[in-house]
Amino acid sequence: MTEEYEKQIVERLTKNLLDIQLLRVLEKEPMWGYKIKKTFETDFGIKLRHGALYPTLKALEQKSFVKSLKQQQGGRARKTYTLAPEGRTYLNAYYGVLEKQTGKNK
Repeated sequence: MTEEYEKQIVERLTKNLLDIQLLRVLEKEPMWGYKIKKTFETDFGIKLRHGALYPTLKALEQKSFVKSLKQQQGGRARKTYTLAPEGRTYLNAYYGVLEKQTGKNK
């Protein structure tokens, strides 16, 4: 039963805090959309829809939380997303709130 609860909690966190989850994923390394989707599937067991992913990435870019760069790779263009300094500041604020709420670090 604990596994099922954990899955439900991860789904809620991803749905309700998708922007923060995306920033956390990009904190590890720059990624393009498909790799982000695959990371969510393997790390969180969540199938992320294009209709949720790309509008959220666009909103994060408009807030200067992420930067994107179009790159040619193997004859195709990819847009790679990177965590921007403002995004790191936002994540640090998020981690600070978590720490205050739970009394624990990230």
